[in-house]
Amino acid sequence: MFVVNVEGAIHNDDRWLLILRSENEEHAGGTLSLVGGKCELEGFSTDILERTLKREIFEEVGCEVTDLKYVNSSSFVTESGINVIDIVFLCKHKSGEPYPKCSQEVDDIIWLTTSEILANTELHEYLKNNIKQAERVLQENSYVS
Repeated sequence: MFVVNVEGAIHNDDRWLLILRSENEEHAGGTLSLVGGKCELEGFSTDILERTLKREIFEEVGCEVTDLKYVNSSSFVTESGINVIDIVFLCKHKSGEPYPKCSQEVDDIIWLTTSEILANTELHEYLKNNIKQAERVLQENSYVS
């Protein structure tokens, strides 16, 4: 059994929105990551990934996104042994100034360019890979932000 997690690679003005995860977070606490969260059980539903991502982004950083485009999917196992499927979407910032709205999950927000992310030796390789792939989707779709 897997937990399904969705993340948003939010792009605006040639920069990506990253969050500093709260130290209280069970997985990857205290690290920079994309914004997102787990899908909840809904029974029969449609567009669960997209709706979950939009909800999580609003709950965590108080902004709205649009034009979600699939970037990639992967799996990992958390420190406590939970199997996770992670799906990343490229998102266009729609409205709202992002801020650490949910202090239990987000300590800070930061905007970085692709080159700043890729040059940062303290960031996880999976984050760099997600940004590289999101950048490719951005270019392929002539995504203007």
